[in-house]
Amino acid sequence: MTVVRVALADDNLLVREGLVSLLDRAQGIELCGVAGDLDELEVLTSEQQPDVVVTDIRMPPTHGDEGVRFATALRQTHPQIGVVVLSQFAEPDYALVVFADGTRGRGYVLKDRVADADHLVTAIRTVAAGGSFIDDEVVEMLMRSRSRTDDGLSQLSAREREVLAEIATGKTNTAIADALGISGHSVEKHCSAIFTKLGVGDDAAVNRRVAAVLLYLAGDDGGAGR
Repeated sequence: MTVVRVALADDNLLVREGLVSLLDRAQGIELCGVAGDLDELEVLTSEQQPDVVVTDIRMPPTHGDEGVRFATALRQTHPQIGVVVLSQFAEPDYALVVFADGTRGRGYVLKDRVADADHLVTAIRTVAAGGSFIDDEVVEMLMRSRSRTDDGLSQLSAREREVLAEIATGKTNTAIADALGISGHSVEKHCSAIFTKLGVGDDAAVNRRVAAVLLYLAGDDGGAGR
């Protein structure tokens, strides 16, 4: 198993210690450093060159969107380093910013899901491999918001919308079939219809399923290959 080196940043001591404990127990994860604010995270990342940074959205000095801005800046300075952003709430606007410059190596995970070690580790490994990961609750909020303002989503049937929500979480066709109680062949047909209706091409270099959902919801169809 390939070891993934992770740098962690969260200003809340209890949360930080909980995440450290969780990652220390995770197989194939090496915690190479911990930071409590943006300045410390920038130094840690520069010195340790981790495979993935796991960071809270809000950190000192402003407790605003430091984690999001860091993920955006890292795309330019260290494009090989993945980022998993942790959020206390499902905040679609922040999610769209995280993925605005492309979905490769980016993840958005809700803090109430990280108690499930497998969930966070899956996100970290997916991002380390150049993929993308987003919690389904955030996707559902994005879809609800988008459907109120964009007629494009109305092209999809109710079942296709359900499949689209499952696609965005990174599930395989088999997992989607199990979750929705339909056949694998039906999932394949729905996927084909979804991507045709949304005009999403096939790019093996990215997780095109997650990219399709996020880029469509963001109104940006030009970044799927980034």
